[in-house]
Amino acid sequence: MTAYLPPLRDMEFVLRDLAGLDQVAALPGFEDATPELVGSVLEEAGRIAEEVLAPLNQPGDRQGAKLVDGKVRTADGWQAAIDTLIDGNWLGLPYAEQWGGMGLPGLVNVAVSEMWQSANMAFALCPMLTQGAVNAIDECGSPEQKAKFLPKLVTGQWAGTMNLTESGAGSDLGAIRTKAVKTGDHYLISGQKIFITYGDHELVENIIHLVLARTPDAPPGVKGISLFIVPKMLVNDDGSLGARNDVACVSLEHKMGIHASPTAVMSFGDKGGAVGYLVGEENRGLEYMFVMMNHARLNVGVQGLAIAERAYQQARAYARERVQGKAIGCAEKGGIIDHPDVRRMLMTMKSQVEAMRALAYVAAAALDQAHRHPDAAARAQAKLEAEFLNPIVKGWCTEVGNEVASLGVQVHGGMGYIEETGACQHLRDARITTIYEGTTAIQANDLVNRKILRDQGATARAELAKAAALAADLRAHGDATLAAIGSALSAAVTAAGQAVDWLVGIAPEDARQAAGAGVPLLRLLGTVLGGMQMARAAAVARRRLDAKEGDPAFWQTKLSTAWFYAESVLPQALGLLGGITGGSRAIMALDPDQL
Repeated sequence: MTAYLPPLRDMEFVLRDLAGLDQVAALPGFEDATPELVGSVLEEAGRIAEEVLAPLNQPGDRQGAKLVDGKVRTADGWQAAIDTLIDGNWLGLPYAEQWGGMGLPGLVNVAVSEMWQSANMAFALCPMLTQGAVNAIDECGSPEQKAKFLPKLVTGQWAGTMNLTESGAGSDLGAIRTKAVKTGDHYLISGQKIFITYGDHELVENIIHLVLARTPDAPPGVKGISLFIVPKMLVNDDGSLGARNDVACVSLEHKMGIHASPTAVMSFGDKGGAVGYLVGEENRGLEYMFVMMNHARLNVGVQGLAIAERAYQQARAYARERVQGKAIGCAEKGGIIDHPDVRRMLMTMKSQVEAMRALAYVAAAALDQAHRHPDAAARAQAKLEAEFLNPIVKGWCTEVGNEVASLGVQVHGGMGYIEETGACQHLRDARITTIYEGTTAIQANDLVNRKILRDQGATARAELAKAAALAADLRAHGDATLAAIGSALSAAVTAAGQAVDWLVGIAPEDARQAAGAGVPLLRLLGTVLGGMQMARAAAVARRRLDAKEGDPAFWQTKLSTAWFYAESVLPQALGLLGGITGGSRAIMALDPDQL
């Protein structure tokens, strides 16, 4: 497997020139996020990714996590790696100093997360889930719960999990059966949860489970779900650890990928009931859990970006060194990187990675603005943008991440199908990202029903209007490359607008047809909004070239990559439009017994 090289230069460009790091750093509470500090944080995080996490990725995949005598054993090197993060207080990067955090923007945290997920996705899932638990408790927990659980979760001394799914219920959370019976100042939890990432391990001294359950008199469906904090080890009032709670890992799943991440079946209350503490009010658990879920969805979108970056680096390195045949137009044999179709695949990978990175970082910046902007109207507008982009980042980046990882195997040819090269692992690891934390269809349903139809397409049209204005500016530019990018973006934006208008019109008449078009619509919007970010990058690159600022080779590369995306990726939007407005009519044409 090729060594991982953190793409710091492109990350810093996106942070500064596309995501608006300066504006985010000017928000109240982020005053310490100076360019110098952020640069140092990224450089050190990249070093950890490259030197500590990446070397464990392939060995960890081979060794996997194991359940031995009731205890989960993680792969060799995992303990030293988590200790590195704890010693550096890396989990606390986006949290308030009150809880032991660094107080830096979530935008910076997303950049750090990208590097760790690229380096070792199976490992990075543990800190990712812990940060989600911190978010949920910080936003929804009582002052006493915050004081008891946040300090050690923020510093990484404890880990956190999210317990939603049950056998037979799947994504239908209204069907969960885990029970919670009030007993004094706590509840006794009983039931079983499946697919719990890092549900058990001994990397840290305690694990704080956030568990969805029903009280005896709860109404049916999702309106009767409550959220509970269920520690693996009970926590005394003084913060010390007490007895083991009635929580156990009863098995680990054997998975296609992320072998070194223990995916647990967790049993609560086998010996009478696990002690749990109600978060907020009864029957509002799903609302509270979505704080954690939305954090996870953004970060799983970043996983799609991250695994694509790693697959691209792997394929690029192999193409440079692999000599096979004489490429068309070349006098002598050279690396397969000179073959036009290999170049097409690498350019497809590179351009889509850069588009995903830009869109994910812009979404993270919108979240920071939504939480911290001093003006209420600006916060509300940023919240709308962040909510709109969240399912697109999760759904589009993971779907494209799978495709990029698959292209990585193709670039390797037959060697890509051999595990030793590492290309297979990227594809196997990527495959789960379109499924967990809500499948692509669930993201599409969220996009369609809660984001577009909620305001009759107003937010979607506002985002597309920005893209249309940019396209018009580029089309009028004297530079031929920018004009070509602008023309391609304009056509794609028109297609996206037509798709949104069609959805708003058809949904009241045929909800099933609207739902059937959801995933293609999500794909179309991701492609177009990613293209908008690439067009913005091209405009910046042209200005820097004209002003003779910085490295001209970097700016020319950025300009050419955006041009490729505009000419080769953006036209997909027009094909997707036809499938949305026309093809969706045929989805339900066959009876189930005809399939």
